[in-house]
Amino acid sequence: MATVVEISFLTESDRARWEVLTRGKDTHFAVERADGDYERTWRRLLDDDRIHGVAARLDGAMVGVAHYLCHASVWYAGKCYLADLFVDPAVRRRGVATAMIDWVARDAEERGFPGLYWNTLADAPARALYDKVGKYHDGLIHYSYRR
Repeated sequence: MATVVEISFLTESDRARWEVLTRGKDTHFAVERADGDYERTWRRLLDDDRIHGVAARLDGAMVGVAHYLCHASVWYAGKCYLADLFVDPAVRRRGVATAMIDWVARDAEERGFPGLYWNTLADAPARALYDKVGKYHDGLIHYSYRR
């Protein structure tokens, strides 16, 4: 029997499970955040028309989250940055991440932002999936600058 993954935008009723999954993502990547960071991000996901969040569900249970930001591009119609993608470890390899990437890509294109991109660690296990569904970094290396 095929796994049916349901994807939808986050709603107020998703708050508690969203935070569990998001904190799980942060723990996985050894990121520490203050409680206020989660509250601020949650409000932005629901209230900011540029930042979006979706939930993935299996059998009605929320098992994954994705956050993305669509933005203008100098040379292209627009791009969408997949900032976060996390699936509960108990249900990985069941198509949840692929379904979320496909859903976000379709939503971004419908909004007029046909390019989807994301970053990951060079040694991330998720690269097995990303190398299948994405066009491997086009030879570009990501740098960030912080003052």
